[in-house]
Amino acid sequence: MSAPSPWHRLDLLLARLRPHREPLSLLADALVIVACWNITYLFRLGFERWLSARPSYDSLVLTGVVVAYLAAFALLRVPQSMWRFSGFGEVKRLTLACALAGCVSAAVVIGLGLAKVPRAVLTLHPVITLMGAIVVRIAYRMLYEHARSRITGGSTEIRRALVMGAGDAARWLLAGIHAQGWTVLGLLDDDPAKLHSRIAGVQVLGPLQAVRDRAVRGAATHIVVAMPSATPAQRRRALELAAATGLPVLTVPSAAELSDPNRRNPRVRDIEPEDLLGREPVQLDEAGIGATLRDKTVLITGAGGSIGSELCRQVARFQPARLVLYELSEFNLYTVEQDLSEAFADLPLVRLIGDVKDLGHLRQTCTRWRPQVVFHAAAFKHVPLMEEEGNAWAALRNNTLGTYHAAQAAAEAGAERFVLISTDKAVNPTNVMGATKRAAEMVVSQMAADHAGTRFIAVRFGNVLGSSGSVIPKFKEQIERGGPVTVTHPEVIRYFMTIPEAARLVLQAAAIGESGQVLVLDMGEPVKIVDLARDLIRLAGHAPEEIAIEFTGLRPGEKLYEELLADEDQTVPTPHHRLRVAHLESRPRPLDELLRMLSGAQPHALGGESARQLLQRAVPGYRCTPGPAADTSCSQPSRADTSELRSNSRSA
Repeated sequence: MSAPSPWHRLDLLLARLRPHREPLSLLADALVIVACWNITYLFRLGFERWLSARPSYDSLVLTGVVVAYLAAFALLRVPQSMWRFSGFGEVKRLTLACALAGCVSAAVVIGLGLAKVPRAVLTLHPVITLMGAIVVRIAYRMLYEHARSRITGGSTEIRRALVMGAGDAARWLLAGIHAQGWTVLGLLDDDPAKLHSRIAGVQVLGPLQAVRDRAVRGAATHIVVAMPSATPAQRRRALELAAATGLPVLTVPSAAELSDPNRRNPRVRDIEPEDLLGREPVQLDEAGIGATLRDKTVLITGAGGSIGSELCRQVARFQPARLVLYELSEFNLYTVEQDLSEAFADLPLVRLIGDVKDLGHLRQTCTRWRPQVVFHAAAFKHVPLMEEEGNAWAALRNNTLGTYHAAQAAAEAGAERFVLISTDKAVNPTNVMGATKRAAEMVVSQMAADHAGTRFIAVRFGNVLGSSGSVIPKFKEQIERGGPVTVTHPEVIRYFMTIPEAARLVLQAAAIGESGQVLVLDMGEPVKIVDLARDLIRLAGHAPEEIAIEFTGLRPGEKLYEELLADEDQTVPTPHHRLRVAHLESRPRPLDELLRMLSGAQPHALGGESARQLLQRAVPGYRCTPGPAADTSCSQPSRADTSELRSNSRSA
């Protein structure tokens, strides 16, 4: 474990003195004034007489001069300045203060008839004092900047951390944090046995609650929460205490990462979505998932998306024989392929540009690679975007027809399992995206009845923190720009999961789900979006009044809250306590009609309102609402549109 360098110790000393900057500044200036008074006598009288020729009352005069100078400095707010930032503005204030104090001192001495004080001393002393005060400040700034360059390796500002937690994570953190340009001012821990003890030369200053004490924080620029092994409730309390300080809050990697021998010198990181949820980590049936995936060919549609890419990483851990990446976006496919190639160099990858609406290509892919497990994550998921007039039909074809194509190709190729990634917005849907995903769930249920050789499963969960378009990245960008942070409604609440948490539970569902089931993930307690925004503002080191929160109103198709189960749904438990099975109402006839129309229709054959009406007929619970660009309410598809669709479906 590396000990702090002398430069770190110097910065630590200066940091501890900094809360007392103003009285120390006055003390240092008083010493400069006294020294310059003696230097002036030395210039005037020479070495032989600079002490002996002084009047007996010189010490009293010097005391009055010091008082005059310090009063002038205080009047012009000289002690409030920060020496490490001294510049021309500081020189101007010092010049004015020395001139004022020198004139007053000279006038008082002459007025009192103290003739034995040399007039040259009274004249030169303000000039020499000004030079002395400037030299002291320049010397301090030079020392500080040299220490900063030795600590940070450049001209960046020194970062001073107060670390919450004094366990193994703090010990590992201290082993390398000094080399990363940090100075650690102290540790905080609730264990009474650790109070005033030292870890790598850093003292435990008090309990976690002491972070509220300004004297304990001192010159800290950041708070680091180093408690990866604590319970979620304990970590949440630590984050709340840290956020209340108004300083930026950082944390350390997870306990699993810290236990890795290759990562014993962890770097601090920003607060991530999982740090805000305060839930116990998901415990998986590793053996069951391993039996499902190991040495199998696994195909993942939408492999480059937020959920799809994390599914790829999680699946790769279980050593499949081959991973087939099916993705429409070239950039996303390249990104996930590079990530997997670096982390899992021995895993064979098949990288395919493909569209789930292209049944022929899906059939060709499944016939060639014969996947035993298929995860269907490809979908259009952004609710307001899919409400746009030109996008409703695209969402219906991609989310519903795409699911039908992927399921059909998987069944024809003899896949063992097909898992659909669904959403809580499929419950009592009020938007196109939710209705298309509910129709996709119904497709999975119907495919399970028609193809007994493949186990068809759907997994339903809520919003995923950190995924593309989710609130966390958006809020962080808005905070970095200085606000405002935009929230749709003060009462809107959502169920949240992290990307890794959702992906792990999808794998668990694939292992234990039975054909035709829709598994509902336990999302914990719903979270108020405005509370999430306030947490992020505070953890970024801003006061609530610094970053405004603006309410923009619910967007088309949005609800105040989402449900994970519809009124007619019933659930039963599974062997995993975070998963339940929902039995859903089936409507095969309208669904068959919808699929026939979608299969035979040309792209963009219907307008948005006609697409909504088709969904209303096929999907129970969908309340058709007009899109933002619509001039009329939802209506029946025109006779010409319906005839054309049916004609196309028959010819197909």
